[in-house]
Order: sequence, then structure tokens, then C-alpha cells
Amino acid sequence: MENNKEEIIDSLLNRGVIVNILPTKEEFEKKLRSGEKLKIYIGVDPTSGSLHLSHAKNYMVLEEFRKLGHEVYVLIGDFTARIGDPTEKSTARNQLSREDVNANVKSWLEQIKPLMDFEAKENPPKIVYNHDWLSKLTMEEVVNLASNFTVQQMLERDMFEKRMDENKPIYLHEFLYPLMQGYDSVALDVDIELCGTDQIFNSLAGRTLLKKLKNKEKFVVAVNLMENPETGELMSKSRGTGIFLNFSAEDMYGGIMSQPDAMIRVFLINNTRLSIEEIDKIIKENNPRDAKMITAKKITAIFHGEKKAQQAEETFISKIQKKEAPDDLKELSLGVSEDTLFSILKKSLPNLSGNDIKRLISQKAVRINGEIKEDEKEVISLKEDALTLNVGKRTWLKIKS
Repeated sequence: MENNKEEIIDSLLNRGVIVNILPTKEEFEKKLRSGEKLKIYIGVDPTSGSLHLSHAKNYMVLEEFRKLGHEVYVLIGDFTARIGDPTEKSTARNQLSREDVNANVKSWLEQIKPLMDFEAKENPPKIVYNHDWLSKLTMEEVVNLASNFTVQQMLERDMFEKRMDENKPIYLHEFLYPLMQGYDSVALDVDIELCGTDQIFNSLAGRTLLKKLKNKEKFVVAVNLMENPETGELMSKSRGTGIFLNFSAEDMYGGIMSQPDAMIRVFLINNTRLSIEEIDKIIKENNPRDAKMITAKKITAIFHGEKKAQQAEETFISKIQKKEAPDDLKELSLGVSEDTLFSILKKSLPNLSGNDIKRLISQKAVRINGEIKEDEKEVISLKEDALTLNVGKRTWLKIKS
């Protein structure tokens, strides 16, 4: 068992998911290997109804700490969500009602159940809500918390500096956010806070408060945000982009397959428990498409089980790779009896630019009734029954006059 613990620690520290440790990685590693039982938490504000795979990675890391015997907490920011975290925001977030937050919480807990053993007989994860302590703070206590920070410290945040440069407002309640999140560490009396790299400022506020109020040191362990290594694009809860945990098995599998090849290793590192050696073998021994299929199936199985993951793969092969149309296609009436291929695509898919359409045609990504269409000027008759239009891997439509 001890050897297994050492392997888990080595993986946690060196896998690439954890990217920053404060004050130092050396101190943290020494503490982790000491055998001392530590209190660790991660907090997330339920500002929407869905979590995505970058969030999933955080809970998988927390579960690894739990397996090492540490006391872990899933903190639901049901109070802080109503303030609105200003992180990376050029304007103030909309403040949510308690009802909105509670609805999101219920959805979230269902989404993370496959990632952590909440039914464990020994040392199960604990779920806590910061409304339980933050709502009870008196005005005097809030003022005392605020006295530990300066306005200059708050204004050092990148998004505040940017807003000032752009003459955009910074609201006083936004200054309270890091105080409230920081107080979570005090209320839980933790040893470690797990957070995304975008939350380091807020987590360090907790380190400051814990030191001043309880004379206790706290480690801040920051994990990556799962960005595309080629474009830097991030999954985002607030922007609604990414592979979401409440997707059906088919949508999750298909969503992963639609991601660029550069994301294969990112997904395998962050969203599976395969060893680095196994990951390297998958990428080395398979072409990108097959490696991505292995990745999609393994991740889908975590959330939906092996059987549904297998069915999702079969559906993908049938509908996408073999170009068999789904049964429930959206039907569009174009209002003409015939038109050019380019015009049909422009009317059917108005979000595509002219250059996008030309590129798809040149890549042989456009089919009508299963036949590849390569001439944008070809005139297509719409007088007969509705035609099946397939563009790319996942777009299917029925078109008619």
C-alpha cells in the first residue's frame, strides 16, 4: 500500500495537471510524503448548470488526495456565487438569486458523482457550502477581514487594471469576493487549497487570512486550465464552450471527436487515470483519429459506463464515419426550386462565411444525398423530395424548396 501511495504522489506531482505550488513544491512534497493527514479543499461557484471536462480534472485530482488518506472537501460557493467572481471579467458578473444557485448546485452534484467515491465507507469526500458561514458574518467581522488587505493589492488584479485603463467601473462588492473566498480557508481550517491558475489571487487571499487569524500556513496548489496547446483556447463555463459533464454519452463521445488532434494528449493526461507510459503508447501506436476514438471512449465510460460508451462509439461510426444520417434531422425550406451549391450552403448555414464554405467544399466535406459535392457553382434541384445535406462531421439537415 505504501508503494502505491508513493506512486500516486509521484503522479500527482509530475503528471502535468498540477502546474504551480505555493510557497514551494519542495515544501509541499515533504509535507505530502510525511504521512500527516491533511485537510484539502477545492471550491467552485455554481454560476451555471453545467461543469465541463476541465472542472472534472479538478475533482479527479481531489479524489487522488482522498485515496492517499487525506480529508477532502468539495466546497460549493453558494454564497460567493451571488457576489460574482471578477476573475478575467472585463465587466462585473451578473449577481444570481439564491434560487438560481440552488438549482445549479443540484445539477453539479450529480455531474461529479462519477469522479469521486461519495459512498466510501472510510474517509468519504465531504460536501460543504460557504453560505453556512459567510452569511453569518457580522459587519464588524467583514470590516476586520477587509483590514488585512489594501486597495492597491486589489487593484493589482489584471482585470481591474484593464478596466481602469478602459475607464470601466469597478464595483465595491467585487473587492469583497477574494475576502469571502479567502475566509473559506479559515472556516474550514485547511492545509491545502486546490484551485485553477486563474484563482491564485483569491487563494492567496485565503493564505493571508489563515496566517493572520490562525497563524497557520496553507499551501496553494494550482492546476492547469486545459487549454488547446496550439491556440491557447480554454474551456469556459461562462462562455458555454467545452465538453460538458451533463452531455449524453453520444454527445460527449462526439464532442471529444470534434476536438482538434492537439487536444488528444491534453484529454488523456487530465481526464483519465492512465499512466504517462500508457498515454504515450496510445499516441505512438495509433493515428490521430484512432487515438482520439480511444480517448473519447475512455472518458465517456467514466461518466456513462462501458456499455453506453461502446454504444456511443458504434453510433459515431455509423452516423459520422459511414455517413449515415441521423433519424431526427432538422428540415429547412429554402424557398427556391433550384440553387447553386454555394448559395444553398449559405442559406442553410448562415453562420458560415463565404471562405468557410469554399474551404469545406475544397476539403470534400459537403455531401448531398451521400454524394460528395466539389463544385460551388453546381445547380442543385430542390423540386423532388427533401434532400439530405451533410457538412463536415456532425452537421446534418433536410433541405427542400
